[in-house]
Amino acid sequence: MTITVNTKAYNLDSHQSANAAVYTGPASDFATKDAITLKRSAPKGNASFAGVAKSSIKLTRTIATGASTKADAIIEVSVSYPVGMSKSDADTLHADVAALLAASEGDDVTWKHDLNH
Repeated sequence: MTITVNTKAYNLDSHQSANAAVYTGPASDFATKDAITLKRSAPKGNASFAGVAKSSIKLTRTIATGASTKADAIIEVSVSYPVGMSKSDADTLHADVAALLAASEGDDVTWKHDLNH
């Protein structure tokens, strides 16, 4: 399977476990990371609550930080949804998070590490 992100194709590279898969991108080689890691865990409920389903997406990319220096830049998104939640509620949350990241406040937090608005 292939995941396409902004025209970049990420191909399945390995399964870390039955609940984790790593996809490598076009810039990936032995010295440079360009990877998407997908993880999930099943809900653990009880008699009165069906539990929450959890998943995460992690993007890791090696970035040049100077003339001869490189380091990994990482963005990770964790999701925890209660069992029984509607797809429309999930879609609304996805849209709101995407809008927040694209807004100046998201940029201030992720780039400037400024929490005060």
